[in-house]
Amino acid sequence: MSNIVGIEHDRVTNTVSTDFPGYSIEANNEFDIEEFKKKFQINISYITERTANFDLIGIDTSIANAFRRIMIAEVPSVAAEHVYVFNNTSVIQDEVLAHRIGLIPLKVDPDTLTWVDQTVDEKDRFTDDNTIVLSLDVVCTKNPNAVPGDNRAENLYRNSNVYAKDLKFEPQGRQTETFEKNPVVPCDPNILLAKLRPGQEISLRVHCILGIGSDHAKFSPVSTASYRLLPVIDILKPIAGSDALEFQKCFPSGVIDIKENGEAFVKDARKDTVSREVLRHEKFNGKVKLGRQRDHFIFNVESTGAMPPEEIFFKSVRVLRNKAEYLRNCPIGNLN
Repeated sequence: MSNIVGIEHDRVTNTVSTDFPGYSIEANNEFDIEEFKKKFQINISYITERTANFDLIGIDTSIANAFRRIMIAEVPSVAAEHVYVFNNTSVIQDEVLAHRIGLIPLKVDPDTLTWVDQTVDEKDRFTDDNTIVLSLDVVCTKNPNAVPGDNRAENLYRNSNVYAKDLKFEPQGRQTETFEKNPVVPCDPNILLAKLRPGQEISLRVHCILGIGSDHAKFSPVSTASYRLLPVIDILKPIAGSDALEFQKCFPSGVIDIKENGEAFVKDARKDTVSREVLRHEKFNGKVKLGRQRDHFIFNVESTGAMPPEEIFFKSVRVLRNKAEYLRNCPIGNLN
């Protein structure tokens, strides 16, 4: 049971962390790379264009949490950094409009760009290797072909709404070849930036660069990256009849099922939210034990669309590996 975090009605047990991953006072269970290879598993539940759900089994909490934090804060992506406003006669202030543009996820492979060298003079700092240029030039006019009786702004005016898709990619230098097959576009083209009326216009240029989420949330490639421990439900004594039906209602749908003989059994503990509802009923006292498996992590990664969710995880592994290599090669006393 040392691998199970206990869930009781008023507390959580067996949560004490250890000196190093895999250690147990009950056995000589220090970390061994060969044992780790035998036990470690990755099980993929599903992967879509924006979402991935997978299990990491056989690792320590510190490693799982490192992946989560790196995906949020240290996997680089591309976002708007400088907005040069030439004309803005809309009701949106320049700084608010720039902020909105900065938060638009861009579909760009971060590996196609290099990092901006902040030590270089500003006039030479941005090049076709490290910067992507977008332009926005929109003027609102009356629609001469408006349908009579339809008072919607979309019918009465042209360009009444300014969307993310109105940002146009302007390749610089070698970017014509680099982005020939995959031009830079917003991940969500219908993000509303501003509303215009006849006579109002917006003209600006945007410089987009590499960055990481720890500098600004706009650079984070994930909407969310989270994990939870696999729920464990142990039925210690048979529960049957009307009690089985009541027992089933204590859990989310699909967790508990009932056999033909009327006895309850655990069908899919993965779907449980560990609400502890069953522990409120005196009749089930001593018949069920709840917990979570300490080394089984169910990850859910939602991408902003800048890159596939599986690619974000792969990059987090690469970042963590680089950190480990740095520590391995860094002389003692120079870790700063």
